[in-house]
Amino acid sequence: MSRPLRALIDLSALRENYQRACALFPQSRAIAVLKANAYGHGALRCAKALEDIAPAFAVASIEEALALRAGGITQPIVLLEGFFEASELSEIARQGLWTALHSQWQVDALLEADLPAPVHAWLKFDSGMHRLGFSAAEFAANWRALAASGKVQDMHLITHFATADLDDHRYRDVQLEQIAALRGALQHEGHEVPCCLANSPATLTLQGAGNWHRPGLMLYGADPLEHGNTSSHALKPVMTLESELIAVRDVAAGEPVGYGGRFVAPRATRIGVVACGYGDGYDRHAGEGTPLLVDGVRAPLAGRVSMDMMTVDVSHIETARIGSRVTLWGSADGGASLSVSEVASWCDTINYTLLTGVMPRVPRIFIS
Repeated sequence: MSRPLRALIDLSALRENYQRACALFPQSRAIAVLKANAYGHGALRCAKALEDIAPAFAVASIEEALALRAGGITQPIVLLEGFFEASELSEIARQGLWTALHSQWQVDALLEADLPAPVHAWLKFDSGMHRLGFSAAEFAANWRALAASGKVQDMHLITHFATADLDDHRYRDVQLEQIAALRGALQHEGHEVPCCLANSPATLTLQGAGNWHRPGLMLYGADPLEHGNTSSHALKPVMTLESELIAVRDVAAGEPVGYGGRFVAPRATRIGVVACGYGDGYDRHAGEGTPLLVDGVRAPLAGRVSMDMMTVDVSHIETARIGSRVTLWGSADGGASLSVSEVASWCDTINYTLLTGVMPRVPRIFIS
């Protein structure tokens, strides 16, 4: 018998979330973001589930893109961080990949390259994130040079919002003004400037902007917004991380449980041992009382998370026994559910971290 921990991946929920992203931006095309192994969900299987409805995908690097190509994915794939060495350019051209250009050395390398075909270039404008990209003046100069070079085709402006997940949209709106001013100046010179603006938070709040948008976390049913809205609350979780109780024991009042004795039984307590730990990607920083679902009933974490196990107080769950189903996040028995966002809040982290942190040793079971 194999270890009971597994991640159930609901591909129908993935498709539904993608279609919701499309409906929010009906005049824009949606790039499905599959970076970081599709946020921990399995990039190739998620791409296969979307390939008949998604016109393009996005990843962080050429290694991620080539893995999708090797798996039979033929759609355009955007490299969101572009290339890391000029030697990648010939493969980018051969594979028909679309590359971001965020640094001057990348633009210079592309202009100097001898390529088998022009590449699709996504020139990055630093509209306010101040992480990657060009100032307005640098962007305009590079756009003109690339447009005249014959080395690129179908060039786009791409940028990133710094605060689109927050309730306060004032800084996001400042970024939108910067984008509009830059596009207007280039269009006045006769340049068409198609753009890709919205990530998941902006997709859920902007109500349409750009020729393309790039939903990521929202595809996987996790809410990227500070407090959520009607659209984000309608997303369907794609991953259920579940395991079983592998032991149940009685602990007397006053007895410590787990490393460091952080949890001390306040009364006679039944403790369940769950086959899941930080070696599987569950966050070791989970606080005392972090919720789990045991047989569909909420139960609190009791003690520190270990590498391969964690302990939970099941005193109030009469059905708890060896083999009882434990839901770390996702859907449970009897229609109960536990959001990864709630678990993340108990770990003093974000849902992105938990999903992308699920380790390769956890089997992904794909359900359609």
